Amino acid sequence: MKETSWSEAIRSKYPEPVVLVVSCDSNGKPNVMPAGWCMVTSGSPPMLAVSIGHERYTHKLIEETGEFVIAFPSEGMTDVIIYTGSHSGREVDKFKKCKIRTSPSRFVKPPLIEDAVACFECKVKGKLVTGDHTIFAGEVLASYISEKYKKRLYNFGDNIFRIIH
Repeated sequence: MKETSWSEAIRSKYPEPVVLVVSCDSNGKPNVMPAGWCMVTSGSPPMLAVSIGHERYTHKLIEETGEFVIAFPSEGMTDVIIYTGSHSGREVDKFKKCKIRTSPSRFVKPPLIEDAVACFECKVKGKLVTGDHTIFAGEVLASYISEKYKKRLYNFGDNIFRIIH
């Protein structure tokens, strides 16, 4: 092995899963952003964690409401991932702009994304500040899967998103 920079070595992590993190403001207006840093943290109770940058609007909304939805994007959602990752919900309604189809969640305000492979309603149970990000650990209150088989998108770096066969 040779020593190299962090930025060069970390590129070897690709492909990685990508998720859509759905949050809401106090008035119920939804926001969505893609995230690559999401993982299962517990099976009993079921919990998912997502790492969000402190400057992100999504970070502010999750801090304020304590809830979020994790959605696994499906094939055909590449444009949604790229747009929602390059525009702030402070300035634009990403759901309207991307024509994202939603349905109501059962236990949290953020909606489910209809075209996703799966969605998970989460209530924040813990958080950890890690440098320029906060890891939000959410207990999964309800889980959903598409009734029709869909392939999940993965991040290959440099705004390239594909399915894995």
